[in-house]
Amino acid sequence: MAKIIRKALPKAKSSKAAPRKAAARPAPRKSPKPKPWTAAEVHEAFSRFRKANPEPKGELEHLNPYTLLVAVVLSAQATDAGVNKATRALFAVADTPQKMVALGEDKVRDYIRTIGLYRNKAKNVIALSEKLIGEFGSEVPRTRAEIESLPGAGRKTANVVLNMAFGEHTMAVDTHVFRVGNRTGLAPGKTPLEVELGLEKVIPSEFMLHAHHWLILHGRYTCLARGPRCEVCLINDLCRWPEKTV
Repeated sequence: MAKIIRKALPKAKSSKAAPRKAAARPAPRKSPKPKPWTAAEVHEAFSRFRKANPEPKGELEHLNPYTLLVAVVLSAQATDAGVNKATRALFAVADTPQKMVALGEDKVRDYIRTIGLYRNKAKNVIALSEKLIGEFGSEVPRTRAEIESLPGAGRKTANVVLNMAFGEHTMAVDTHVFRVGNRTGLAPGKTPLEVELGLEKVIPSEFMLHAHHWLILHGRYTCLARGPRCEVCLINDLCRWPEKTV
């Protein structure tokens, strides 16, 4: 009997079409850079701040340059109100480097227990006090580099102390000043240092003694991170923020 040879049928072509490459999405449009403030606008803004609050004060309670330094070191990642609550009792018993060292790290820790990172901060307070005694004659130094050499003190701490204790025209950039500088377009920058240098460049010297306090208070009570109060803002007509509500 002859063998029946069956030819293999050709494979049917797949009806599936080759996958199409997804169309490239258009790149998001970059928001246009705000128009820089004019010198006249900057002068007008700070004239309004000065008229509304001629002698602004920092909200950290202190008794002298040393307690100011300690308070600023303790204020990192903490509120001024929280620091004040802890330091009132602490400064009543230790308002000099010698008294703080005599008090000791364990007791300092007990006084500031309600402040975030209190263990490390207590260690820094004792260490900076010892350095002040050993290297600076128990006095707070008057240069940025020397203050920054102290444990727990950075550039912002140095700028606050130089401004508030010694009347230097420095610009301390905290979260509030950083937000105001960027949001208003007054001194945009990606880092606190960029904002600091930008503000120092545009703010007239006559306003620099109080400028950082005006900006901190403006950010803390008016130009809030959430729900900024544009309707009561002193500079809402000058502000470059495209989302302002007035």
